[in-house]
Amino acid sequence: MSWDKKRFAICIDNADYGASLILRKIYEIIPDEEAAEDDLLRIVDESGEDYLYHQSHFIVTAFPIEIENVLLTVESAAS
Repeated sequence: MSWDKKRFAICIDNADYGASLILRKIYEIIPDEEAAEDDLLRIVDESGEDYLYHQSHFIVTAFPIEIENVLLTVESAAS
């Protein structure tokens, strides 16, 4: 996976992670090339911390820069 752009993931499966992941919510991905080799994503979840989750729980997406800026601003304000 290329980390040229800021990436986000949409949760499509929160089985076994109901308290940590919300279906259809957009999550920020923290680049982790080593984890990616094992099909894992480092996600900032509902705890506010980053944890590894299997990529099958998400659809990885890139947004136009304007949307990414808004998402990052909203995340910063919520912290």
